[in-house]
Amino acid sequence: MPAVPSQSPAKPAVRRPRPDNANPTEPPEGPLTAGGFAAAPDGRQVVTLASLTQVAESYLAPDDLRRIREAYRFSDDAHLGQFRTSGEPYISHPIEVAKICAGWKLDTESLMAALLHDVMEDSGASKQTLLERFGPQVADLVDGLSKLDRLQFESREQQQAESFRKMLLAMARDVRVILIKLADRLHNMRTLDAVEPAKRRRIAAETLDIYAPIANRLGLRKLFLELLDLSFRHRHPTRYRVLRKAMLAARGNRREVLSRILESVQKSLPESGVPAEVYGREKALYGIYRKMKDKRLSFSQVLDIYGFRVVVDTVPQCYLALGALHSTFKPVPGRFKDYIAIPKVNGYQSLHTTLVGPFGTPVEFQIRSREMQRTAEAGVAAHWLYKAEKESFSDLQKRTHQWLQSLLDIQSQTGDSLEFIEHVKVDLFPDAVYVFTPRGQIRALPRGATIIDFAYSVHTDIGDQAVGARINQQTVPLRTELQNGDVVEILTDAQSRPSPAWLAFVRTGKARAEIRHALRTINLSESVDLGRRLLEQSLAALRIDAAAMGAATLERGARDAGARSLDELYADIGLGKRLAPVVARTIALQFSSKPSAASLIMPRPAPIFVNGTEGSAVQYSSCCHPLPGDIVIGHLRGGHGLALHRQDCDTVARQRVKDAERWIDVQWAEDVTGVHLCGLEVLVSDDRGVLGKVAAEISSADANIVNVTMDPESESERTATLRFSVQVRDRVHLAQVMRNLRRLPEAQRISRI
Repeated sequence: MPAVPSQSPAKPAVRRPRPDNANPTEPPEGPLTAGGFAAAPDGRQVVTLASLTQVAESYLAPDDLRRIREAYRFSDDAHLGQFRTSGEPYISHPIEVAKICAGWKLDTESLMAALLHDVMEDSGASKQTLLERFGPQVADLVDGLSKLDRLQFESREQQQAESFRKMLLAMARDVRVILIKLADRLHNMRTLDAVEPAKRRRIAAETLDIYAPIANRLGLRKLFLELLDLSFRHRHPTRYRVLRKAMLAARGNRREVLSRILESVQKSLPESGVPAEVYGREKALYGIYRKMKDKRLSFSQVLDIYGFRVVVDTVPQCYLALGALHSTFKPVPGRFKDYIAIPKVNGYQSLHTTLVGPFGTPVEFQIRSREMQRTAEAGVAAHWLYKAEKESFSDLQKRTHQWLQSLLDIQSQTGDSLEFIEHVKVDLFPDAVYVFTPRGQIRALPRGATIIDFAYSVHTDIGDQAVGARINQQTVPLRTELQNGDVVEILTDAQSRPSPAWLAFVRTGKARAEIRHALRTINLSESVDLGRRLLEQSLAALRIDAAAMGAATLERGARDAGARSLDELYADIGLGKRLAPVVARTIALQFSSKPSAASLIMPRPAPIFVNGTEGSAVQYSSCCHPLPGDIVIGHLRGGHGLALHRQDCDTVARQRVKDAERWIDVQWAEDVTGVHLCGLEVLVSDDRGVLGKVAAEISSADANIVNVTMDPESESERTATLRFSVQVRDRVHLAQVMRNLRRLPEAQRISRI
């Protein structure tokens, strides 16, 4: 799960030395050396603010610099005596983070927040203190960047996910939060060599999963590529070294080819009346690695390692340059992309074409205007970098706002932090398809998106009520994946509701969150009923009669447990978001102001009875398909209700130790209703008509066949394995089906899967 810990935690140690006779509130003076360190009179190293102010003074007023120095003094005092894993004074990290932000020309409040971004976690400074000293903007930015370390969570993963959700929601209100966080992560990645290997790999994986995609989604291309390179180097150090060595060798081998291409392009463009700057560029190492891995290629088979970028003044000149290049070298069919007419979702614009150069070498060209070049490199940071031209980035700002708004929409439909992060990660993948509404509006969706994703992108009601669709005037199923250029029309019915099966094929976080929200609303009464039964049994284990407590006492107990109402408490218990024994203990404390030590021991609650009418609040796990009559156990999954497993299930054996408090005793009621799915495996002689005979025997036992597959065995033995998914009432019914099958002379072995 995405974790957001700092990989370089502050380590309390000996207090950092200051220059002799120095004022503790003033930054020390001295000659600036590499890394922003100055030499004290006795030879000790002291961190200075000079490296930051040299960058910031190029665009900030003297009064702004004074405020930045004030934030530095506060942060310096807060981190005094703390050191990074590398041994450097911890204050060097906030300074470098602020310096990266200054490189983007972020405003004064952003630089102050960058200097202060760790003070709430590492020194216990409160948001109120920051509010009084530095104002509401800085306090809100620092609060959005601070993790939730002091609260109690059920697991480390949940704590990390909740902290990350807090940061993303703060980003949705103010994009400067994520820009500072990205600068923080970039400096941490640059200094990751000092961290132990296992932690290094984990942090690199987090960066690949979360931070690099966010940088790409916000259009910060230069930052995105550096994060990819650093993550690859630390996550797979051996592969990185081998690939880098191969790249350096290939650079020398292909120098002649690239020089000839560059000369031809620099000659042909002016002849066509297109003034342009042409740059050579290398494909990122991680991009080469992913291509080799995904397409199973060797390094020598990856031909588009090198490419060229053509930068012109205007959009019309982009297309003129394209024509000039196509007249100089032959284009590769199907390898042209026009991201100017239809920009990427992160605002990226450019023409991409692949040409066949000398000696048959394919070379990719990117053609863009200077304005597009700025946007491609800086993304949303261009708003600060090029304030005089900020109107030209209105489309990018609009797209960014829409994405940030979608985070708030997902949050409003998602209660669980782990589920929220799952939705966000899905939306961070950059590849997109572009489809049209019947009125000609373009919508960008992730590659692999389906009809349902499109419907929810238009409006929640259209998604909830979708019953069919037409693509390019042809009727198609709702699970159909969309392709570039499709014209999509959604057919709706006001009485229709979302299906749980949609979750198996939707691609976007918004669609997944909306479907789950609708299903939770529909199944609320079922979850409330299950939660009530779980809580009553947990109270009974504490010798408390829930019926005798009264509604007022239970409502007060619900508020003590952090719920807004009793029904919400029941629903949370039924969905597995809260544990009934913990809630029961909270309510029980109302009856004794000083509970004895013995009463604090939480007894195991009585088993809950399942009768088959619970609906989706109780799910029968697909790993073992429990049937009435099996010895079963229940698992309370956060946000998904109660899942039943057979006690001998492999999943139970693996996971029961990890979160034992979520496993509860379950028993079947005397009169269980409904039918249940079960797997049957039948080894048969591979004779003509054997499948029909087996199916007939199953049907004669009043069992319904849902699915069947067949695996042929060796031809010499002339046998085959038939696997059936059948619906039966209970173990007795299953035994009857198996008895029927044993009557067949072709059946050699029958077993339950």
